[in-house]
Amino acid sequence: MHINWEGIYPAVTTKFHEDERLDLKSFALNLEAQIDAGIDGIVLGGSLGEASTLSEADKNTILAAALETSNGRVPVLMNIAEQRTTEAVRLAQEAEKKGAHGLMLLPPLKYNPGPRETVTYFKTIAQSTGLPIMIYNNPVDYKVHVTVSMFEQMIDQTNIQAVKESTRDITNITRMRNAFGDRIKILCGVDTIALECIAAGADGWVAGLVNAFPRETVVIYKLVKANRIQEALEIYRWFMPLLELDIHPKLVQYIKLAEVAAGIGTEPVRAPRLTLIGEERERILGIINKGVASRPDLSKYANL
Repeated sequence: MHINWEGIYPAVTTKFHEDERLDLKSFALNLEAQIDAGIDGIVLGGSLGEASTLSEADKNTILAAALETSNGRVPVLMNIAEQRTTEAVRLAQEAEKKGAHGLMLLPPLKYNPGPRETVTYFKTIAQSTGLPIMIYNNPVDYKVHVTVSMFEQMIDQTNIQAVKESTRDITNITRMRNAFGDRIKILCGVDTIALECIAAGADGWVAGLVNAFPRETVVIYKLVKANRIQEALEIYRWFMPLLELDIHPKLVQYIKLAEVAAGIGTEPVRAPRLTLIGEERERILGIINKGVASRPDLSKYANL
C-alpha cells in the first residue's frame, strides 16, 4: 500500500484487560472509530502504545489485528525502537514479512549515539527493507537531534521518506523544506503545536489525543490545509487543555482516561505504569470531562 505521508496518523494506544492481557476487541473498536473519523494511517507500538512493555509476540498480534481491522483502508506503520542495530534490522524485516505498510524509526535507545552513528543506524535499517520509513526526530525525549545535515547524508536512501518532527522548534519545518523541498514529508509529532506546524507547511500530524477525539483532530487539520485558520483556531482553542495531556510523562494514562470518557477506549495499562488515583485522577478527569461536555459541533464540516 502506498503511503503519501499526509493527514492524521494516530500513535495508537495498546488496549489491555485488567490482568494485562491484550484487549483486541477494544483495540479494534477504537481503531474503527478513528478510521470512520477520517484518519489517514496509524502508527503501532510507539511510546503511547507502551512499546517498552510489549513482547515481540504482542507486537505481532497487534499488527495482525490492525491489518485485519483496517482491511486496506489506511496504511499501518510499525514502530522500531531498539538498542541494537541487528535487532532493529531483524524486526524491520519481520514487520515487512507480516504485512506492515511502513515503519517509524527511533534512534538507538539507552546509548546516546553521535551523528555518524545515528545516520549509520538509520541507513542500515533502511537498506535492509523495502518498506517506506519515517524518522522520529525527538531530541527532547530521546536526546538525539536528527539535523538537516544528517538527513542530507541519508537522502540517497529512497525509502527514508518522512520525519515525525518533534523538536518543538517550528522553524525546523522551514529548514527542512528549504533543504529538501517535498522530498522529505514532515509530520508534526507534538499535539500542542500541531496547528502552528501545519500552518508552517507540515504535511501531516502524528497525533496523540486523536485516540479519544478523532473527528476534532481531522477537522482541525483539514481546515488549516484549506486556509480556514480562524475556524480551525476555534476548535483548537477548545482542544488545547486536552492536547496538553500529550506532553506529560503520564500521557499514556491521561489519554487512555480520555478514551474512556469518549466511549472508545479502556483504562488499564501495563506495569510499571499504574492507573491514576486520588487528586491526580480527579484533576485529569476534570479537564477531560469539561472538554467532553463542551465538544464543538462539527456537523457543518461533514463534507469537509
